[in-house]
Amino acid sequence: MALERTLSIIKPNAVEQHHVGAIIERFEKEGFRIVAMKMAHLSQQQAEGFYAVHKERPFFHDLVKFMTRSRVVIMVLEREDAIAKYREVIGATDPAKAADGTIRKLYGRNVEENAVHGSDAVATAQFEIGWFFTGNELS
Repeated sequence: MALERTLSIIKPNAVEQHHVGAIIERFEKEGFRIVAMKMAHLSQQQAEGFYAVHKERPFFHDLVKFMTRSRVVIMVLEREDAIAKYREVIGATDPAKAADGTIRKLYGRNVEENAVHGSDAVATAQFEIGWFFTGNELS
């Protein structure tokens, strides 16, 4: 297995409900190393650009509104096979369909407010990490 990096965003609902510590603790218990981390209140422009791949989908405007309503925690996580492992730990997009014990099952409210975002492929992770972090923040 190869050492990989993935982007993780703890979404507004999980930050508002004070689940940041528990979520980070879970990632560390699962063997992830935090390479970079920051808290931010995304602007509409940042959220629209980040989620541009969904621009033509009916949920795009609601997603942008949600992601800009309050602060998020953005992290770069690293471990062997990080992307697949992260997706396993967070669970299905819909918390109602997520496996017991996954982050989305524990802290998600619905498909939109599902507590966390994570990269779904190596190329996606590279783009997403570059969207929020510069090279000197990752060294």
